[in-house]
Amino acid sequence: MAKIIGIDLGTTNSCVAVIDGGEPLVLPNSEGSRTTPSMVGFTEDGEQFVGQQAKRQAIINPGRTIYDIKRLIGHKFKSDLVSRYAKLLPYKIVENTNGDAWVEVNSQPYSPQEVSAMIMRKMKQTAEDYFGEEITEAVITVPAYFNDAQRSATKDAGKIAGLTVRRIINEPTAAALSYGYNKGQDVNLIVFDLGGGTFDVSVVQLRGGVFEVVATCGDNELGGEDFDRAILEFLLERFKSDTGIDVSEDNMALQRLKEAAESAKCELSTLSETNINLPFLAVDDSGPRHLSLSLSRSQLNDLVHELVERLESPCLTALKDANLDKSRIDDVLLVGGMTRMPLVQEKVEEIFGKKPHKGVNPDEVVALGAAVQSGILGGEVREVILLDITPFSLGIRVAGDRFSPIIPKNSSIPTMATKVFTTTEDKQDMVTVTVLQGESEIASRNKLLGMFNLTGIPQAPAGTPRIEVTFEIDTDGIVSVSAKDLKTNVSQTITVEGHSGLSDEELARAIQRNTKKSA
Repeated sequence: MAKIIGIDLGTTNSCVAVIDGGEPLVLPNSEGSRTTPSMVGFTEDGEQFVGQQAKRQAIINPGRTIYDIKRLIGHKFKSDLVSRYAKLLPYKIVENTNGDAWVEVNSQPYSPQEVSAMIMRKMKQTAEDYFGEEITEAVITVPAYFNDAQRSATKDAGKIAGLTVRRIINEPTAAALSYGYNKGQDVNLIVFDLGGGTFDVSVVQLRGGVFEVVATCGDNELGGEDFDRAILEFLLERFKSDTGIDVSEDNMALQRLKEAAESAKCELSTLSETNINLPFLAVDDSGPRHLSLSLSRSQLNDLVHELVERLESPCLTALKDANLDKSRIDDVLLVGGMTRMPLVQEKVEEIFGKKPHKGVNPDEVVALGAAVQSGILGGEVREVILLDITPFSLGIRVAGDRFSPIIPKNSSIPTMATKVFTTTEDKQDMVTVTVLQGESEIASRNKLLGMFNLTGIPQAPAGTPRIEVTFEIDTDGIVSVSAKDLKTNVSQTITVEGHSGLSDEELARAIQRNTKKSA
């Protein structure tokens, strides 16, 4: 039977796991590491390096080394997030013809899907090296708070990498699967997932082999990279204050500072103080200028205090949505490398009134859970049932810029729901169905997923026609919407996946280009 692999496509690092002998197993890459940096480097002539090779050459090749691509996937170039994010990136972000944020290397544009596919292909190769056979199917994890466009874009990335994506699974849900696999006990579990680029918190109930996600909340603009950036901005200001030199436009200096910030953050999880020494960071009339300073854990805590405080609100929202008092929580599972930070662990204990569980590797638990899900799909894992949810409400715009939800947030998926609407004007023979995702009662404040027209409605007084709108969400959390005039049975259906994704032509071109690369 063909193997289905589980891939944790992370912002900072990625990981691949499988079910082998009935147990989930993380596979080491060709360098012997169990996780792979989510980085892609390019030479001047277009040769690619992925993972540790890309990271090793990043300082001397910053403009051609792409990282944090997960933060761009499914986003528009002109969005506030991309505008903020691009300020301290050494590589170039450009606008695609449909308005999406892409990257450009050697004057060649690449979609975030294609860059993500390069990382996935490394995961695919790792599994093929382990099993000695071709791997063509995968379960891929995404943050629970990824929207429809980001989920569809991730599936496209899998296709470009030569994989049939059997399932998209939420990262906290995957972590819960790994935690509860073969445990057999009833547990109210909090999955606290603070990764490189995103934060999710989910409430999961484990009952006799049934894993039911009852609530989820999160922040897609909060992760370890934001902590790194806080340190980076401190180092930039400190160097400017000491030397009068602003190196924020110097890509090589930025890359060195970024790596120093990340190293200092990690070291201060176990040390009370660390030294940062970057010789020859810049040159002025007096000669080479160096950055040398000590950074204490208490200083770091001050730098990231506001970021840590942002963790509380999603946690309280998830508990409220689950109708669960924190006294009924049995365990808190930490996921993501940022949860090693003592200040984060203290905040978790403060929020939930319980010391977090530390019996799993936070860098690997999501990939292991994806492997369990792959085992369920492949028939290797039995007597496990997973019930996941949609993190956002879905509905349409109605008169007065009001939002009419059709599927409320935290609904179990797959699911389908229907509502009947009518016209607002006499003799109206067409309606525009505007598909939205979010929680605001004001339609324009929610995220636009797509829109389509239903035509051929028989002319009648306003309020007479009956138009049935149906939303359907599949197991990957991807949305389809249809509208039907109940008198004529004229209908129109869209799958909401192209609004922030690749066109068929772009997808085919990316698959062809990456097939050639792997040949």
